[in-house]
Amino acid sequence: FRGFGDRTGLILALHESRLEPIRCAVAEGPRPLGPATPPAERVPALLDALLCFKLDHRHLAVALEGTGGDSPYGAAHYDWWHGTLRDVLAQLPGFTDAGFTAHALLAAVRADLVDHLTDRQQMTRERLRADLAAFIARVLGGD
Repeated sequence: FRGFGDRTGLILALHESRLEPIRCAVAEGPRPLGPATPPAERVPALLDALLCFKLDHRHLAVALEGTGGDSPYGAAHYDWWHGTLRDVLAQLPGFTDAGFTAHALLAAVRADLVDHLTDRQQMTRERLRADLAAFIARVLGGD
């Protein structure tokens, strides 16, 4: 803990190091995460990438989300995801509530929910990804 200050600092450092490749892909990468991707395709790609990240690093994500006063909304990584998703949603025609919609969509990939669905509900990765994609399509009006 000397190099990280406390448990939260260690968890954050591990989380950030594993999240960095996704952030780079979102900032400057090719399709489907990169900025050149049309917003209607990019929104599901961003959320799918976040879901897969949380599936792959479930215990780390649950621990980190619990460091924001038992709420993920106080964490810097949440602000980054929310801002990124909000900005992409705002590019969709007719979307006037991009901020709220970003919060609602991010709630669908909360680490504690992902953990619950995989551990207690025994949902597979493929089923979670398919259900998330269908949900996003409904929210965006495609279904």
